[in-house]
Amino acid sequence: MLFIVRFHDREEALPLRHEHMQAHLDWLAAHADQVRVAGSLREDPVLPPLGALWVVEAPSREAVQALIAADPFAQAGLRARWEILHWSKAFPGQSATI
Repeated sequence: MLFIVRFHDREEALPLRHEHMQAHLDWLAAHADQVRVAGSLREDPVLPPLGALWVVEAPSREAVQALIAADPFAQAGLRARWEILHWSKAFPGQSATI
């Protein structure tokens, strides 16, 4: 199943993001078979991130929760909250990677 995870970062959490960025990127690379697409969300390209979005392939919502819990950003307390939504692709034959 495919899921979209929309993360909302804590206000004033930019120092945490910088401090744990490399560990987070390394973790994402190690889990690329599950976290198919990931990236930060910003109101404008020059502004700091407000959160992030993942496209996740997982067997269940619980498996997605387990991924989130293992992410260094979550462990560091960067995330204020997140939403996990089932995603139904409009074009099923299309790859989940961009």
